[in-house]
Amino acid sequence: MRSRDQKPDARARILRAATELLATGGRDAVTTRAVSAAAGVQPPTIYRHFGDMQGLFEAVARDTLATYAREKASRPLTNDPVEDLRRAWDLHIAFSLAHPDVFALLQGLVARIAEAGRLRVDVAHATRLLHAAGTGLAITLAATPPEERDPRLSETMREAILTAITVPASTEAPDGARGAAPAA
Repeated sequence: MRSRDQKPDARARILRAATELLATGGRDAVTTRAVSAAAGVQPPTIYRHFGDMQGLFEAVARDTLATYAREKASRPLTNDPVEDLRRAWDLHIAFSLAHPDVFALLQGLVARIAEAGRLRVDVAHATRLLHAAGTGLAITLAATPPEERDPRLSETMREAILTAITVPASTEAPDGARGAAPAA
């Protein structure tokens, strides 16, 4: 007889439990104990499937964003392109408001850069820049036929933003900002 955490759908149950905990209680609610209890698995099962809690958070973010993309793609177009854009906008805003903690995961990554003393600007500003650039890039790439996409565009945008918000590991942030950013 197989134990509960050997069921083939353990990964899906863990992912679903973590997603629900994140949506209802925020990042602090997603603990090993809470996720394993909600998913009906032993804590080591989480680590077998996701490596660590950061891996679980990343999987939750990917899954949530994939669900959003499927919902957006499945919406039928109307005869009014302006109304279609309006509906797409509303869906994007509703999704963002319904899943603020998914976007907060990005802020956690930025906060780690600040803690390392390598953030040139404050965490909130850096997060907004990353989100704006990433959103614009995703829309641009999605609107470009695959065979016409510039494979350098994503890397160029990413590195431009990273250059704008971070300092190299071996140098100090300008104007004494290093040390101020971690406090931000």
